[in-house]
This record gives sequence, C-alpha cells and structure tokens, in this order.
Amino acid sequence: MEIVILAVVIALVAIGAISGLVVSSRRKKQLPPSGPSSTPTITAPPAEPHVGEEAETPRDEPRRTIEEVGLPEAQAPTAPEAPVVTEPVPPVEVPEPTAGRLVRLRSRLSRSQSTLGKGLLTLLSREHLDEDTWEEIEDTLLTADVGVTPTQELVERLRERVKVLGTRTPEGLRGLLREELLELIGTEADRSVRTDGGEEVPGVVMVVGVNGTGKTTTTGKLARVLVADGRSVVLGAADTFRAAAADQLQTWGERVGARTVRGPEGGDPASIAFDAVKEGIAESADVVLIDTAGRLHTKSGLMDELGKVKRVVEKHGPLDEVLLVLDATTGQNGLVQARVFAEVVDITGIVLTKLDGTAKGGIVVAVQRELGVPVKLIGLGEGPDDLAPFEPEAFVDALIGD
Repeated sequence: MEIVILAVVIALVAIGAISGLVVSSRRKKQLPPSGPSSTPTITAPPAEPHVGEEAETPRDEPRRTIEEVGLPEAQAPTAPEAPVVTEPVPPVEVPEPTAGRLVRLRSRLSRSQSTLGKGLLTLLSREHLDEDTWEEIEDTLLTADVGVTPTQELVERLRERVKVLGTRTPEGLRGLLREELLELIGTEADRSVRTDGGEEVPGVVMVVGVNGTGKTTTTGKLARVLVADGRSVVLGAADTFRAAAADQLQTWGERVGARTVRGPEGGDPASIAFDAVKEGIAESADVVLIDTAGRLHTKSGLMDELGKVKRVVEKHGPLDEVLLVLDATTGQNGLVQARVFAEVVDITGIVLTKLDGTAKGGIVVAVQRELGVPVKLIGLGEGPDDLAPFEPEAFVDALIGD
C-alpha cells in the first residue's frame, strides 16, 4: 500500500515539474529582448468609430466652405525650351565712292542718248537745214520732255549759231550742241546736298514725293551716298501709312550701319521725325534723313502733314534740305506732282529716278524750269549704288556721245 502511495506522489511531482517548465518556456517567449538599447514597440489596434453611448462628444471647430478650401493648383506641363537661334549679323557694306559715279554710269543713259543727243546730231548733220528739218529738231526736243519754252529757246539759238558760224562738221556740231544744252541745263547752280547742320545739330534732309516714284528706296540710297562720302547717318521712317516703308528703310540703313528711328504703323509722322533728329543729336550724327509719306490724296492733307513735320523738326534747328523725288518715266505728268509739292513745302532740290529707263532725258531741263531749283541727284538703275550726284557736263556728254 505504501508503495502505491509513493508512486502516486512521485508521478504528481513529475507532472508538476513538467508543467512548470512549459509555463516558464511560454513566459520567456512573450518577454521582449532585454538590453539598454531595447525599446518596447506597442502597436495599437485600428481606431473604430464609436456610436450610441460610446460616441465622443463633438468638438466645436469652425467649418470651411468649398470656396475656402484650397485645392492644389494643377501645374501646366512645361514645354521644352526652344533652342535659341542666333542669326548672323550681316557685315556693314562699304559703298562705292560718289566721285565720278555718273561717268561710270553713263552707259545707263543709252535710251536718252539715242533719242535726244544722237537724234539731234543726226538732224543737224543734214546737208540742207530747211524748215522741215528744224521742225523735226523741235519735235525731237519736245518728245524728250525738254518742255515747250526751253525747246523754242534752244532751236532759236541753234539756228542763229549755225547760220553765223556756218559750221557743219560732226565735231563742230557736237561742240555747238553741247554748249547749248549746258546753257539750257545750267552749270552755275549749287547741286550739292546741304548737310552741314549746326555746331550741335546734325544736318536734316527731308525727302518728299508721291509713293511709287522710288522715294523710300532713294532715301536709302542717299544714305549710302552720304556714308560713302564719310558722313554718319540716322534715318527717320516717317512714312507711317505704308507698312513696308519702315522695314524697307531699316534694311537699307542696316546695310551701311545707319540707325533707323521708327514708330507704330499709322503713328504720327511728325513725332517720328522729331525723335529721329533727337537721336541724331544724341549720337552726334552728321546727317538725319527723314522719309515722309507720299500717299496723300488732297492738297490740304499734304500741306497739313508736311507743314507739321517741318515745324516739329525745326524745333531742334533749321531744315537744311527738302528733296523732291520724281519718276523720270512719267514725263510731263511728273511736273503736275512737282507743282503740288512746291506749293506746300519749300523744295530745295530734285532727285530724278529711273532716268535709265526712259527716252525723256529732257525732263531735267523741264523740271528745273518749272520749280526753279536744281536737279541734285539722278537714279540710273536698281543697284544700291546707282544713285549719282548730278553733274551737267557728264550728263550732256553721256547724252550726245563722243
């Protein structure tokens, strides 16, 4: 009996020991690792909304409207930057010297030469200079647009001199005709373009004329003439009625390194002219060239605008030159335009363009007689250096040939 009781006690003790080991093992697994740097991490269960009696007391917070809630701004996609293309700056041109330019361009007067010069020499060389021949000589002069009064004067003098001198040789007739044409054109007038200005003010030249005569182109070519003669130039694009006029003038200026002052299309021409002279003073330029509008349909409008430009420019100093540009191919019709401009502004000189494309070289005589001012420049082609100072001797020699 005692042996049985002892076995039972031993079994209970064994079972208790085993249970203790199991409990101890479980407790050790639940404990976090020990150590000075160990920090227990507690993960809270996700919050759940409370309802009913467990609901929290609502807190008083200001509520914002939809308009007050700021939304993140949508950023526009950034376009890739276009590569910067630098256009090469064209080199500044060195214009051809003006000295002797008309002599170099004498071949451009071939049409006028065959009609006026050679035509007259052929008639004067006839064996018998009867009335019919003198009428043909007169018709030749009129066809060349010399004008009625100058033609009558020239024929009278030729008849008298041929009769008195009795010269009939080609050389004698050519010399005679040369003298009379030079007398008709005039050799004593001052044909230089006045650009001296004052001590602190540049010379100011205003270019006028009807659009289509080559006015803006002539202004650009005149800038080349002045630069070729060693003058510094500022251009004023006061023709604001034609959109292309300012661009055209600026292109001419850039080719010779001349600055162009311009304004908005349809802007005040007088204001642009004023700014151009102001810029010329600031840059200590020698000359300011002002291109004016020509598409004016009434004399009153022409008078108002050109008069205003002239008055505004003269606030800086006197206007040195007013050049009228005429198309030589229009002949006597160009004289009508000349009269209108002469009535509204004091013309000081004439520029005849397209003289290479007409047989009417006598327009030089007619326009000078009409306006009482000299031809100072003539255009003999479309090239940039085809504008030449007018030299009566070289012009007559080109007309009548060698």
